Amino acid sequence: MEKTNTPLSSRVISVDFFRGFTMFLLIGESTRLYGQLLKFDSGFIQFLGTQLEHHEWHGLHFWDLIQPFFMFIVGVAIPFAVANRIKKGENNNVIMLHAIKRSFLLLFFGWSLNFIAAGTLVFRFQNVLAQLSFTYLVAFLIRNKSYTFQLLFTLVILLLTDLAYRYFPVEGYNHPWVAFQNLGHWVNNKIEGVENVHIWATLNAIPTTAHTVWGVLCGKLLMGDKSETKKIKILLIAGILALIVGYSLDILNITPIIKKIATSSFVFVSGGWSVLVLCFSYWLIDVKKSFSKGSKFFVIVGMNSIFIYLFYNVGGAGLISRIITPFSKLFFSWGGELTVGIITSLGVWAALWYVCYWLYKNKMFIKI
Repeated sequence: MEKTNTPLSSRVISVDFFRGFTMFLLIGESTRLYGQLLKFDSGFIQFLGTQLEHHEWHGLHFWDLIQPFFMFIVGVAIPFAVANRIKKGENNNVIMLHAIKRSFLLLFFGWSLNFIAAGTLVFRFQNVLAQLSFTYLVAFLIRNKSYTFQLLFTLVILLLTDLAYRYFPVEGYNHPWVAFQNLGHWVNNKIEGVENVHIWATLNAIPTTAHTVWGVLCGKLLMGDKSETKKIKILLIAGILALIVGYSLDILNITPIIKKIATSSFVFVSGGWSVLVLCFSYWLIDVKKSFSKGSKFFVIVGMNSIFIYLFYNVGGAGLISRIITPFSKLFFSWGGELTVGIITSLGVWAALWYVCYWLYKNKMFIKI
């Protein structure tokens, strides 16, 4: 844990906002609020609930973008973090050692969460921290390469992964876009030692490296000396092009959009939306200064994103829920089970936000 007095105004606020907004939505999932929305009779509210859960297989819901958002914004922050360390006088060896240490800790924490959830020794690496441990390190190692190199690098890994799924020669796992019958699930079975336990592919860390590398490119763009208008134009064009490529691959039946195995079409589409959200956030917060005060609500969460992710995953959300539930039942039982559930979830959400606020207020930013 480290304390810092770095003023918020010295940062690109949209980066902290984007990270905080993403993590705030993840906190919301831990409260089980989104599932409550599916219980409403209203078609619109049910639609919102559906969008706040993962698509079953082929297709895209809003919730499928959350992990790409987080992996992307980590990449955006890399150039800023490295620049700050250089400004403090750290040399390349020290910075490299820190990156390797951080990658290891992300992998350890990601694995540990699966271990804790299972209650027995398992080797699963599908959650965002475990995946990020790989994508972060790769993006860090090639951060100083040219824009062209980094872009081509991501296109090559997407192409190779796509081809590997199509032409994997093992019988029973040579159906690239069928659940539990593809390369990703063969890799899962080999790593976990048990067949077909998890539909999410550990192999996703390879194609989704593109998200973090693209984030680095966007971070370098924001740090550069181009005009604000030029930066926004480049981000807008890049995001739209990625969407066109991704949706075209799906619509033309070349490669379907499937998040659970991170197909190339999914990576392009989710990457495109990530760039466009960053573009909008940058324009609104850093250029127009229209949401500077309101953004602080989310920035507070973004400043301790890894901590709060670990906190609610190891039981923090459940503990708070057990405290709040009796009071929700006492005061809101007149509204029925659904009302009690919603009030409890909102209370847990508010409490988790307050944990972040308390850390922020006391200038305590827990980093790895």
